[in-house]
Amino acid sequence: MPAGRNVLLFLSVVAACIGVASAAAADGWVSSRGLYRIAVNPSLDPIPINRIHRWMLEVETAAGAPVQGAKISVTGGMPEHDHGLPTAPRVTREPSEGRYQLEGVRFHMNGYWEMTITISGPAGRDTVVIPVQVR
Repeated sequence: MPAGRNVLLFLSVVAACIGVASAAAADGWVSSRGLYRIAVNPSLDPIPINRIHRWMLEVETAAGAPVQGAKISVTGGMPEHDHGLPTAPRVTREPSEGRYQLEGVRFHMNGYWEMTITISGPAGRDTVVIPVQVR
């Protein structure tokens, strides 16, 4: 891919993140191997600094079926600052098919963050990186 196209792709990704305080994309995100699609719904909008909150994760197969009983882990951080999250968010329950409550999310500074969600489900193990712009 020519360098100019890489720059345009990067800018379109960044533009999609800027101003999206809720971290939610209209269609969600597809995992790196294409096994799952995930949507996130933070409990607070806009996402505040230094306040612990939760997210509801909606996990589907590539075909659109809810994923039940998956093991989900979350890591993340600020790639530009080379540090991780100040908390260790974890899934505490699955209130309905394919919906997982993630507790303990906190961002301690404004800027660009990434949340890496690892899903181990019936289709296998895969990851999704979700960009989050905190203001």
